[in-house]
Amino acid sequence: MSIYHPQGKWLRAPHGFERVWIGVALLWCMVLSIAMPWWHFKGQQTSSGEAYTVTPLEFEARVMQYVKTNQVGERHGIPVVEAQPGGDVYLLGKNWQWYPVLKLKKDVEYRLHLSSGDYQHGFSLLPMNMNFHVLPGYDHVITLTPTQAGEFSIICNEFCGAGHHLMTGLIIVEE
Repeated sequence: MSIYHPQGKWLRAPHGFERVWIGVALLWCMVLSIAMPWWHFKGQQTSSGEAYTVTPLEFEARVMQYVKTNQVGERHGIPVVEAQPGGDVYLLGKNWQWYPVLKLKKDVEYRLHLSSGDYQHGFSLLPMNMNFHVLPGYDHVITLTPTQAGEFSIICNEFCGAGHHLMTGLIIVEE
């Protein structure tokens, strides 16, 4: 901040190209204000599903119980769980991994419960264009219907600390 005020009349109304750019910016703001709600409802990119508050310890206990009752194998030391068709499946982001490995059936609808046990994480399912912000303290429920068989990687797309680059998971979809 200057000690002295500028001399004379230094504040002028916008003129020339300044007015054009202000008009373009205003128009763009209006376009985006209309596009965001439209894309939410018509673009089917944003989840408008359910979300519940839950403590990280409660959600982790649900995941452990789910693993205990539905485990069918192990992959690289992480349990593989097979979901009941049309049922609830649980996935926990914690300590730089997605836990457990989920085994789903093609063309069957599931309710995927997502939460974090420590930091904010980003759930990104590859190669699909599915991204979701996962926060501790919330049980996010996403309705999911796999349409292709195969193995789909999960990565964290939200920087979550020193082990962020290792934070991966897997969803296996079978016919």
